[in-house]
Amino acid sequence: MNSLAAAALVLCALVPSVLSASNTIAWCYHDPSCNDTNWPVISPRFCNGSKQSPINIVTADATADANLTAFTFTNYDNVSVMDEIKNTGKTVRVSFRSGSSVSGGNLPEAYDGLQFHLHWGNGSSVPGSEHTVNGKRYPMELHIVNIKSSLNGNITQALADPTGLAALGFFIEVMPDATAQPESWKNLTNYLTSISNKDEAVSLVPAFSLDDLLHGVDRTKYYRYYGSLTTPTCDEVIIWTVFKEPIKVSKDLIDLFSTTLRISNSSSPLMTNVYRNVQPTLAVTTQASSASKTCYSLGLLAMSIFLARH
Repeated sequence: MNSLAAAALVLCALVPSVLSASNTIAWCYHDPSCNDTNWPVISPRFCNGSKQSPINIVTADATADANLTAFTFTNYDNVSVMDEIKNTGKTVRVSFRSGSSVSGGNLPEAYDGLQFHLHWGNGSSVPGSEHTVNGKRYPMELHIVNIKSSLNGNITQALADPTGLAALGFFIEVMPDATAQPESWKNLTNYLTSISNKDEAVSLVPAFSLDDLLHGVDRTKYYRYYGSLTTPTCDEVIIWTVFKEPIKVSKDLIDLFSTTLRISNSSSPLMTNVYRNVQPTLAVTTQASSASKTCYSLGLLAMSIFLARH
């Protein structure tokens, strides 16, 4: 097993559900004694911090940043990247084999892909995304979790580094045409009946890629901020990228998550409303418009001419 694959397994062991750094804290979504309103008490070191995620993104307050360039997504077209799908009792997690990465987008370096997981409400009619935009909550949200490549899979160092992890957030909304599912999401949700109970997991047959799941999303348009893991222990070590355009999935497939999966065994409650509520707003940046970039370039040109003449 290579070092990155081993690191992915270690992180998955440390991250039993979403972006949690510990499995020793008894936290939950469904019970008032351990749900997100109590996380600052259950795990006070970070969950009561000043850079907590998710947040409500107010588009009018997002600052333009010309450094937020396009990303390079490596092996997102490879149907063999996704390895296993698992019901963690708090989400569905798909772990990756080694080889996928993301770079560019003003990230400090390349980040290696580890896994993705999802957040949802109670069917498509009761939204369950973690981030919101101008107060709007989407039906679902997908998070792709990545670790800084230079850390060579060292999770301890990643959790001590304010930019140790990078998360890519994608909203999911109901597509207008109920028959256009799309096929990649139909393939993914076909596995849900095999993992209906906690800790059930199955290997994924190579049939669809990350690109297939993200089909239709313009990945050059996004918001950026620095925040935290969205579950205990809420470590503030995440560079968040939240993409503006949602993935479109048919209503019947979105509904399968809240009607198929359970938080424990077959007699336990269905897995619904698996998201943390928004935290105090943080500074958000977004791409500069083409007009702004043009003005910026013309300004630099004018300055250089001025300096050359004086």
